[in-house]
Amino acid sequence: MKKLRIAIQKSGRLHEESIQLLKECGISIDNGKDQLKATAKNFPMEVYYLRNGDIPKYLLDGVVDCAIIGENVLIEKEYDIPFIQKLGFSKCRVSLAIPKGESYTDINFFNTKRIATSYPNTVRNYLKSKNVTADLHLINGSVEIAPNIGLSDAICDIVSSGSTLFKNNLKEVVTILKSEAVLAKSPDIDAISSDILEKLNFRIQSVLMGRTSKYVLLNAPNEKLNEIISILPGMRSPTILPLAEEGWSSVHSVLQQDTFWEIIDQLKMAGAEGILVCPIEKMVV
Repeated sequence: MKKLRIAIQKSGRLHEESIQLLKECGISIDNGKDQLKATAKNFPMEVYYLRNGDIPKYLLDGVVDCAIIGENVLIEKEYDIPFIQKLGFSKCRVSLAIPKGESYTDINFFNTKRIATSYPNTVRNYLKSKNVTADLHLINGSVEIAPNIGLSDAICDIVSSGSTLFKNNLKEVVTILKSEAVLAKSPDIDAISSDILEKLNFRIQSVLMGRTSKYVLLNAPNEKLNEIISILPGMRSPTILPLAEEGWSSVHSVLQQDTFWEIIDQLKMAGAEGILVCPIEKMVV
């Protein structure tokens, strides 16, 4: 039976969150210690555990059909590899940083400067778009130490919280791009594997929608129903059920996490009572 070949990072944060996502998609993976390839028990899939920087080439060559990978890595490699879904985790940014004691005004600061980075293509393309010329030094790992040892005047690296920059007496001054994990597919994927990938992506979308949504139940006086319903975005329209107490109804709906508290405040002001909020494991639309 044909199996979808998916690559994920061999170790690190992206690895753990990728495995968790597949687990929430109901996919059980046989994975012994130090295995570089594993087979799913209940889904036509083989998982390849690879170095993050190698994954784009495996995708390009058709060795794997798809991958969970940081968007920043795809951009840096400059391969024509499409992604079909942003996954909402491993969010970071690729940024330029300089020593805290330096004064920064604009991007022209970096003219003729030495910049240490693991992302030379990303930096070069960005600076070119700003008509800035700098001397790039390629470093793999521990980029933040470069200014402290006199190797460079600035760095460009991925930033999550900014704590590593702070510890190395650096400050972030320019964000070149924002990135997160994506589901990318090989340009050479065949029709059968594409069908399996579509089924996987359907499961992923259901999990992601569940993560960013809340199920809300509330009680409302009937004379306030129209106002309360107008506040609720819902999937199509809220469910309304009569309560045992005459003149009252129970309203059920779904709210997005990013607007949740704002809408809850509006519901309370409109007369909603007994508001109950429940997590959603998955949401199929």
